[in-house]
Amino acid sequence: MDHVQSASEHDDRLTPATPMRNDYLTITKPGIIGGNTIAVLGGFFLAARGDIDALLLIATVAGLALVIASGCAFNNVIDRDIDALMERTQSRPLVQGRLTPAATLRFATLLGVAGFALLGLFTNWVTFGLAVFGFVIYVGVYSLYMKRYSEYGTLVGSLSGAMPPVVGYCAVTGHFDTGALTLLVIFCLWQMPHSYAIAIFRREDYLAARIPVLPVVRGNRTAKHYILGYILAFVPASLALSVAGYAGPGYFVVALVMGIYWLYLAMQGYRASDEERWAKRVFAFSIITITALSLMMSVDASLPSGPPLLTALT
Repeated sequence: MDHVQSASEHDDRLTPATPMRNDYLTITKPGIIGGNTIAVLGGFFLAARGDIDALLLIATVAGLALVIASGCAFNNVIDRDIDALMERTQSRPLVQGRLTPAATLRFATLLGVAGFALLGLFTNWVTFGLAVFGFVIYVGVYSLYMKRYSEYGTLVGSLSGAMPPVVGYCAVTGHFDTGALTLLVIFCLWQMPHSYAIAIFRREDYLAARIPVLPVVRGNRTAKHYILGYILAFVPASLALSVAGYAGPGYFVVALVMGIYWLYLAMQGYRASDEERWAKRVFAFSIITITALSLMMSVDASLPSGPPLLTALT
């Protein structure tokens, strides 16, 4: 996502920076959109159970992708001062001056209007409201305030990060039920160790920008306790989809195996000599885990449904 800086400081002073061809794409954070699209599909297919409305699917995925892109673009404007202090973000378009805040705000607004219009016209008011809620939490609460001033910013931000599968699910059902709540809990719990792992291996960046993430405020050892605790909570929450009958045994097996191994990685942190390397492994496996679970939600939902696992076992 990062770009090479200008060839010389002298040229930067004489010639105004101009947008590169893909700068507008960069500020939407395509990697985040891609990961969230998989989660949307997981929630959608979980609720649809093989009965797919193609138009609804396209509108839900495209609409939420545009809303996420809009939120990321707004975030680039809000974070441009702290992005200049963090090594991994110093080459972003707004920091380098290739895009102006005004141009980015116009672009972000256009994306948001298009995304919310798609959701409003083709889904339902529950889905639309959940998308608005996630957007407001991310842009208004997390980016503008919590990220900069509270160690609990990660927790608040997890509500926004958990919205995509819930939006996909509710686009089909039209209401927020136990299945939607279970997805919300699963993805909120997943966000926490995922984010804390990033904060450990990017600790110097967060220190430079004075962002009060948990590893900076309380230290890496405390962050390891939280990572382990959240994964311990994540495992039964992820299995609950099968226990309650929303997903099948295939999903249950994958969730159990992935959860146990993620727990194993978390416990390795207490004797890791290279904490940065360990945190990168926890982070990388978190992505593999949530991707696998989202895919299994889709696969299991297309198979003939059986009784809830809890009923089958009793």
